Amino acid sequence: MADELTPETPEEEQPKKKHKQRKNGLYPGVSEELAASMRTGWADTELRGLEPIAQAAHTAARRSALSRRFPGERLVVPAGRLKTRSNDTEYPFRASTEYAYLTGDQTENGVLVMEPAGETGHQATIYLLPRSDRENGEFWLSGSGELWVGRRHSLTEAEQLLGIPAKDVRKLAEELAESEGPVRAVRGHDSVIETALTDKVTKEHDDELRVYLSEARAVKDAFEIGELQKAVDSTVRGFEDVVKVLDKAEATSERYIEGTFFLRARVEGNDVGYGSICAAGPHACTLHWVRNDGDVRSGDLLLLDAGVETHSLYTADVTRTLPINGTYTDIQRKIYDAVYASQEAGIAAVKPGAKFRDFHDASQHVLAEKLVEWGLLEGPVERVLELGLQRRWSLHGTGHMLGMDVHDCAAARTEAYVDGTLEPGMCLTVEPGLYFQADDLTVPEEYRGIGVRIEDDILVTEDGNRNLSAGLPRTSDEVEAWMARLKG
Repeated sequence: MADELTPETPEEEQPKKKHKQRKNGLYPGVSEELAASMRTGWADTELRGLEPIAQAAHTAARRSALSRRFPGERLVVPAGRLKTRSNDTEYPFRASTEYAYLTGDQTENGVLVMEPAGETGHQATIYLLPRSDRENGEFWLSGSGELWVGRRHSLTEAEQLLGIPAKDVRKLAEELAESEGPVRAVRGHDSVIETALTDKVTKEHDDELRVYLSEARAVKDAFEIGELQKAVDSTVRGFEDVVKVLDKAEATSERYIEGTFFLRARVEGNDVGYGSICAAGPHACTLHWVRNDGDVRSGDLLLLDAGVETHSLYTADVTRTLPINGTYTDIQRKIYDAVYASQEAGIAAVKPGAKFRDFHDASQHVLAEKLVEWGLLEGPVERVLELGLQRRWSLHGTGHMLGMDVHDCAAARTEAYVDGTLEPGMCLTVEPGLYFQADDLTVPEEYRGIGVRIEDDILVTEDGNRNLSAGLPRTSDEVEAWMARLKG
């Protein structure tokens, strides 16, 4: 990684200041002749006649709904800033969900400000870093200059793409600090903006804004449904990629599976939507196994829980539990088929007008029946469910909302989410599982170390539901046939 000229102070904090050299840089300074050379001889690269991004009409509608909810109040929604990974390297930037949902933009340091206008409306402005200044040398001397991190859109280009008036963000904190009137802000993403608003906001009011934006995402519009299907379709191809290289994973580790799926996510999308769970053997009993450093052995199961995130930040969330050698053992099939029956009951309960809890209850009922049938729990089933005894081996809820966050709508009120009612356009996961820990002495030895989860992404429709991830097989026989076909 080159490091000769980048300064210690980021561009947005020192637009007119002398650019500082990095400590231990090889060059002692910049000559007047070099500075003069760098100021001239550059072609005009302004992009003209740009078409709005695909979701521009949808983000405008979302801002209008937000405006109606909070009339007469200034609303501030930041994208966030780069976070240091170590020393002078940063984590890849991911814009805050609230900001991306309302603007379609994904650039660091961006801020959406909704200024009250008239009795009920707002004027939206997006504040962004402009193109790097070539006159003062920002573009090649600043650590966030364009010759270091790449070209960004001019403010005029951003206006055309996003359909929102754009201004320079570098003076925004000062302007907000001097502003008057009621303000609400989305917290947790931009400390500079939060500091500027310290004496103007309250946690209670800010929480109300965050809750509203979380609940607003529950029902997906046509653009969002298309993006979720796109994410799922790429995820299906990623699972196929993994099956084709299981022999290489056996020769290495779970990391080979992780890397294989990640390649598909980066080629067809923005990233993975969350850390991939590539859990082989007893690791499948750890719900969020993301170390992915274990052995992959023939005869064991692979629990693969992974999802591609699209360029617009919508993510899939799919799980399959696969026999590494292509064939389930009798005990593996017994447990797998029980989880499949549980998932079938859960999916059947997903429909408009149903309670959100209904699919969870339906799935858990089947799991409890199986555990009683196998002699692992003493019935009746109603007693087991009342006391939650099946949770020793099922552990987690049967699903969650899905969208721009893998656990979408997380800040929603309980009465609007888990105690709420399903509506067309909602998208959720149905993902029952059974996990028999390797050291669990309450089950027969043959069960120990087996973990099975099956997860699909389900869209609530007007007349029921649609399985967005139906492109992946679910029954044990179908999984074996699919794997045999892919392995050739």
